[in-house]
This record gives sequence, C-alpha cells and structure tokens, in this order.
Amino acid sequence: MKHHTRNVRRSALRGGLLAGVAAALIAAPAFAATDNPRTPCFYITQWQGWKAPDANTIYLGVNMHDVYRVDLSAGSPQLLWPDAHLISEVRGSNSICSAIDLQLSVAENNGSGANGFGLRGIGAGAGFRVPLIARKLTKLTPAEIAAIPKKYRPN
Repeated sequence: MKHHTRNVRRSALRGGLLAGVAAALIAAPAFAATDNPRTPCFYITQWQGWKAPDANTIYLGVNMHDVYRVDLSAGSPQLLWPDAHLISEVRGSNSICSAIDLQLSVAENNGSGANGFGLRGIGAGAGFRVPLIARKLTKLTPAEIAAIPKKYRPN
C-alpha cells in the first residue's frame, strides 16, 4: 500500500508540473504582445486620425505625434476610397495594447441618410460595412514615421 501511494503522488506531481509548464507556454504570447516596447498601450480616445497606403495596412495617428501601423490579415480595397470611414468598436476596456484589441471595420459614406436628403453626418458610414482583422500592431519610430510619404501620414 505504501508503494502504491508514493507512485500516485509522483504521478500527480508530474501531472501538475506538466500542466503548469503548458499554462506558462500558452500565456507567454499574451505577455509578449504587451511587453514589446514598440507596442505600448494607448487609449482609443487618443486616436486622432488614420490613412491607408494600401488595402492591407492602416496608419493610426495617436497623440498628435505617434503613429501605429496596423497590418491586416485580409484588408479591403474600400480603405482606399476617398469617402471611406474606419469604424472601431470598443468592447470592454478602451485601451489598445495589441492587434486583438482592435475591432475594426470600414464603410463608405454614401451620403444618403434615413431621411433621403443626404445631409452630412446623417447616414455617415451608412454604406456596407466590411470587417477588418488586425493581425499586428506596431508603434513606429520617428525615423519610420519620417519615411512614410506625406500623403499617408495620419497626423
């Protein structure tokens, strides 16, 4: 009996150790996303503008001088349209620390409101919404910002 109890304890200890290692490995990518000094957090209210140089990339202007690049999994050519609106939905915290915190979609402003008069502001973004999946969020360095052509700088 004594020998059997010792084996059960060893098995439980090994199982607990393996579970702890597995949990640490699973949690590691979540910590890496926020510990990256090039991707510090910002609040959604600090986001002041955006520009898209292509269908898979968005530059976000934050706090007048900071620029973040959002790389999309499957972008949309609608980002390049002159009347496109980028829509961000906040679910839970309003801080953005990684790409998964961005719930984005793009829609065109077709100018026709519910009343049919096409008044500015009424019906803004009323066109078809295309969901966007952000796969990477990177804060750009001053040198990287300077390398962006002026027409694509969000600030």
